[in-house]
Amino acid sequence: MGEPAPAPFQGEIAEFLSWLRHEKRYSPHTLTASARDLEAFTAYCAQARVSQLAQVDQHLVRGFIAARHRAGIEPASLHRYLSSLRSFFKRQVHEGRLQANPATAVRGPKLRRKLPVVISQEALAAALDQPAEGHWEQRDHALVELLYSTGLRLSEVHGLDLGQLAGGQNEVTVNGKGGRQRIVMVGGKARTALTAWLELRPTVAAPGEAALFVGRNGQRLSRAAIGQRLKLWAQRSGLQTHLHPHRLRHSFATHVLESSGDLRAVQEMLGHANLSTTQIYTHLDWKRLAQVYDQAHPRAKRGKKDP
Repeated sequence: MGEPAPAPFQGEIAEFLSWLRHEKRYSPHTLTASARDLEAFTAYCAQARVSQLAQVDQHLVRGFIAARHRAGIEPASLHRYLSSLRSFFKRQVHEGRLQANPATAVRGPKLRRKLPVVISQEALAAALDQPAEGHWEQRDHALVELLYSTGLRLSEVHGLDLGQLAGGQNEVTVNGKGGRQRIVMVGGKARTALTAWLELRPTVAAPGEAALFVGRNGQRLSRAAIGQRLKLWAQRSGLQTHLHPHRLRHSFATHVLESSGDLRAVQEMLGHANLSTTQIYTHLDWKRLAQVYDQAHPRAKRGKKDP
């Protein structure tokens, strides 16, 4: 057997990722995902003996997506592959390396949009009202309160520094997806929990450590550790659900929308570039209203037949 063909387009991909990093200011997580998607595509091209950009057409891209689909890749991931490829080839067209984007006409499988799982206000309140004891329980309590109060993403809370909240601030500026900045409000309960944590933090933080939340090594709490701490906090608090940062973000958005009905405000709070992304929470709100109607209206009972 001969040597496998080298992966093509490596120079173009390196330039593209550099552009995403320095010009578009994409997060490290997004950059890693884009690089992984393009690596899978170039491996497919190498197997197909395609070594030049000009050889790539919509049939090759469609074949790649079909092969990934046959390999059991979920529709959501297939759409992410297509998004990465469209962005990459759009850049190549802009730079004059291609005449047309071969991924534009390729469609992914039908995507069923799952409604996010939301924790009830009552369940969260009951868990958060439990007292925290010791350094690490107080840190975890402050972490959960802050995530629920602000709707921050995991990457955003991971990147918070001490100086952003050490002075009793009731708002904080964060860098979201695509380098977009926004100001988020810190509620009274979260502020109280943060103040309690900040009183304890100097005894466990490494000298000169800038991070707001630190681990047992005194350094910035990693993303993986944040996820683990939320899981343990939920178990310790008797919260009957798997807890992760995005579930708190979903709960924040849903509860604010239920109370205010202001979708535009929720969009701003979440840092969504498009209102369509935020609109999924209107489906959640309608589902809740329908349940209330069925339970409260004497002549509702829409799912049952009269005897």
